[in-house]
Amino acid sequence: MLYFFGDPNSTLYVLQKAGELSEFDREKLLWLFDGMPLLNATHIEGAFIGPRASMITPWSTNATEIMANMGIAEVKRIERFTVSQADQSFDPMLFQRYDGLNAEIFELNATVASALSITDISAYNKQEGLALSEDEVAYLEGLSAKLNRPLTDSEVFGFSQVNSEHCRHKIFNGIFEIDQKAMPESLFGLIRKTSATNPNGIVSAYKDNVAFIEGPEITQFAPKSPHKASYYCETVHQSVISLKAETHNFPTTVEPFNGAATGSGGEIRDRLAGGIGSIPLVGTAVY
Repeated sequence: MLYFFGDPNSTLYVLQKAGELSEFDREKLLWLFDGMPLLNATHIEGAFIGPRASMITPWSTNATEIMANMGIAEVKRIERFTVSQADQSFDPMLFQRYDGLNAEIFELNATVASALSITDISAYNKQEGLALSEDEVAYLEGLSAKLNRPLTDSEVFGFSQVNSEHCRHKIFNGIFEIDQKAMPESLFGLIRKTSATNPNGIVSAYKDNVAFIEGPEITQFAPKSPHKASYYCETVHQSVISLKAETHNFPTTVEPFNGAATGSGGEIRDRLAGGIGSIPLVGTAVY
């Protein structure tokens, strides 16, 4: 069932619940929404902007968890919708315009598409914005001929991602020519040159997805043996400190938290995987 809280001329909170709201739950929600009324309606007329049905927002996840902690059970989802002005712009990646709010706003009617055979890789590259170079298109065409079949859309798209600049740094590691003369170093070479010229306290750089610098001597209080019950003891270590910046901050249907978990997850993973392993102490956000 859907429940509408708020003002249909401004902002509405639409709550989806498996069963009916008890009178006590209604009182809790009125308090939670700072007195916003519960509307006696199953459909709200008008144009609204709200999150896409396939993109549960982080706000919704947090709000749903708060309601569960308040004892309001079986809440599936709650989202905010605002009245749309005629010329109002919005990010179509995250939001969409709704012509009225009803039970269909949270329904997903998407069907799994069949694999497509790509016979013109060059045209498909331009159509989907895959940013494949002419050499890459030629490589895929040769692969298609070798396999004696057209490549599927998933294969072409997958190649474009794993062989992208983000993953392979083809441009940063490429040979630069100025006035038909090849330069001695790539962009990455110039970046690495700074640490090679001035290593200072650098322990490791450009070998993992994280760098390390010399840290202070620390005393660790931990179990003597990590794989069986044992006494805690103090052990002195010469520490190293990891340095890492992560660039992921993009929303996906795999990770709908606007990329936050993708970024922080990658950040932690890269630090833990650096060198022979590490111990997480603190996380910071600097972007």
